[in-house]
This record gives sequence, structure tokens and C-alpha cells, in this order.
Amino acid sequence: MRGRVRVRFLDTSPLRSSQPFRDLWIGTSVSQLGGQIANVAVLAQVWDLTGSPVGTGAIGLATGLPMVLFGLLGGTLADTFDRRAVVRATTAGQLLAAAGLCAQALVENRNVLLLLTLVAMGTSCSALGAPARRTFPVRLLPGDQVAAGLALTNVSFQAAMLAGPAMAGLIIARWDFPAAYAAQAVATAVSVVAVIRLPAMEPEGADAAGGRRRPERGGWRIVLHRPTLWGSMATDLSATLLAMPIALFPLVNETRFGGSPQTLGLFLSAVAVGGITAGLLSGTVTRWRRSGLVQLSAAGIWGLALACFGLAGPLWLALGCLAVAGAADTVSVVTRSALVQLETPDAYRGRVSSVEHVIGVAGPELGNFRGGLLASTTSAAFSLVFGGLSAILAIAAVAATNAPLRAYRTPPAAAKPTVQGVADAAATPG
Repeated sequence: MRGRVRVRFLDTSPLRSSQPFRDLWIGTSVSQLGGQIANVAVLAQVWDLTGSPVGTGAIGLATGLPMVLFGLLGGTLADTFDRRAVVRATTAGQLLAAAGLCAQALVENRNVLLLLTLVAMGTSCSALGAPARRTFPVRLLPGDQVAAGLALTNVSFQAAMLAGPAMAGLIIARWDFPAAYAAQAVATAVSVVAVIRLPAMEPEGADAAGGRRRPERGGWRIVLHRPTLWGSMATDLSATLLAMPIALFPLVNETRFGGSPQTLGLFLSAVAVGGITAGLLSGTVTRWRRSGLVQLSAAGIWGLALACFGLAGPLWLALGCLAVAGAADTVSVVTRSALVQLETPDAYRGRVSSVEHVIGVAGPELGNFRGGLLASTTSAAFSLVFGGLSAILAIAAVAATNAPLRAYRTPPAAAKPTVQGVADAAATPG
């Protein structure tokens, strides 16, 4: 009976079974919190310097373009060099950018281009290291614990989204921008230490002496050749491209709930609360081996919840719909991430992870643009309902045409995979 109760909650076994994963999780969690604090500081400082929504909009340009461009390059790096070395170098670059942000705030910089350049520098380093970092859990954990490890990482990210902005407000109000950027620098330094403590993780097939190697050909084409991979990514793209709601929040708030900034904040918090709740109760989901079916179902629930949000009248119902959407998104992200890592041969993981990373970045941004454009010619309610139902239909089409994804099962319990050298049999798809 006790085991049944445990299985419903967050599975923390990866933190107990793998010290390297525990170190990585702690470093990543602290870094994510520092990143959220810095995001608020950048937004506030750019507004202080420009007083223009064009200025704050330029932050998206300074982060979005490097994410796409350097994310793809990072995939090749991850399949060419020791992945720990790649993440160590790129995280050190992020630390340098954070120190630069702190320095420009200390000297009371008034040049917004300098600020955005430092933001772009930090984002570029993050994007270069992201594909390699995504491969860590599958190398540090047994196959049956990968989904649980990703759920733990997602919970820490959702917690940072909730706590980071509030902490940033307090820090900036009391000590101003330099303290907020200093908090990010300290958090990034913790992440550097955590990465240094990890074992070396050469890509499969690398020279035993380490160093550079030529990646296997077809690194990106493998996504198209494996139905489970393209189906999982197509499911995620359908959900975000067709039903992303964030850009519509101000309009919904203005037309339906009086435009209160507190209500607008509740919209964002409701999504995060739903995500954290799903993460804390993810023990059951991460133990379900039919992860392809779980992702398809969760993505469909995301679309349905957002369509219902478009029709919701009372505020409590609107917030409830957003919480359900946030929970479904967390389940979908965790199951997709585990499936992609487990289904990809290690020699290709960096490049496949870079494709997943770019889809994860570009899909929501394009989805927000699509939603705002449609709402400008119709209404927020129509855009939300049409987008949610369109996402459901697209996801149903993927499910109907992709039997391998529907039938996919995660590997059973297995021995801990080797992280030293070239042997990585536990991570090779069977």
C-alpha cells in the first residue's frame, strides 16, 4: 500500500541512485533560478533605458536568434567533442556574460545596445551547450529512470519560474540591478562547479584518447528516418505552433477581466502552478512505459484546455483551464524528452537534441505570433478556440499515421549505463 502512494508522487530515485545526476540537478536548478532573476532585471533595465515596447521587444530578438543559430551548431559540437567539456566551456561563457551584465549595471550603463549584446552573448553560450546538456540524463541514469530525472529537472524549472520573478523584484527594489546580475553570476558559478564534477562523456565511437572525431553522417536526417522521433517532435510542434496562448493573455485580460495587471500575473502563475503540480505527481507518469501514447494524450489535453480557456467566463474557470494546460504541457515535455533521448543512438544525440531544442524554442514563439495575428483580425476567443481545436486535429493526425509512436515503450529496468569511454549499450535503442 505504501508503494502505491509513493508512485503517485515525484519519483526522486534518480537523485538517490546517481551522485553525478544529483550534482547536475542541483547546479541546473540553481542556474535556472539565477536566470529567471536576470531575465526580470534585463526586462526592467531595458524599459528603464528606452521606455519603449520596441526596446523590450528587442530582448526577444537578442535571445531568439542566437538560440536558433547556435543551437544547431551546438548539436554538431556535442557529437564531435566530449560533451562535458562542451558544457563546461559554454557555461563558463555564460558566467563571463553574467559578470559583464553585473559590471555594466555597476557603472550605470545607459547604452541599451551594450546590454542587449551581453544578453545575446549569454544566450549564444547557452544555446551552444544546450544539445550536449540534454544528453546528460540518459548517460547518467538507467533507462527506466530517465523520464523521472527529466521530471525532476522540469519541476525545478517550474519552481524557478514561480520564485525567480518574485525574488528579482525584491532584489532590484532593495539593491538595484547590480545585485540581480550578481545573483545570476553566483548561480552560474555553481553550475560550472557541478559540470566540472561530472564524468567525461565522449560521444559513442570517439577515440579512446579523447579529442576531436568526425561525427557519424546523417545526424539530422535520422529524425526523419525514425517515426518515433519525427512523430514526437511533430506532436510538440503541433501543440505549440497552433495553440500557444501567452501572446493573447493581455487581450483576454483586457476584454474579459478588466485589464488588471494582477489578473495578468495570475494567468502566468496558473500555468506554472499546473506544471509544478504535474511534476510533483509525476511518479505515476514516469513509470508508464507507453510514453508515446502518454505524450499524444497530454498534447491533446493541452489543446482542449486552451480551447476551453478561450470560452471560459468566470476567472476561476479560466485559471483552472490554464492550470490543466500547464500540467499537460509538463507531462508532454517530460515524456517527449525521455523518448527522444532513449530512441536516439548516442553518436547522433547531440544533433538530434539540437533539432528538439530549436523546435522547443521556435515553436512557442511562432505560435504566439500566429495567435496574435489571428486575434487581430478576429478575437482572442476565436484564436484560442480555433488554435486549440486545430492542435487536437493535428495531433490526432500524427497519432493516426504513426503506429510506432503509439506503440512505443520505454526500456525496462536495466543496469546503470556506462559514462566513461565509448561503451553506452544501455542507451542504444533496442
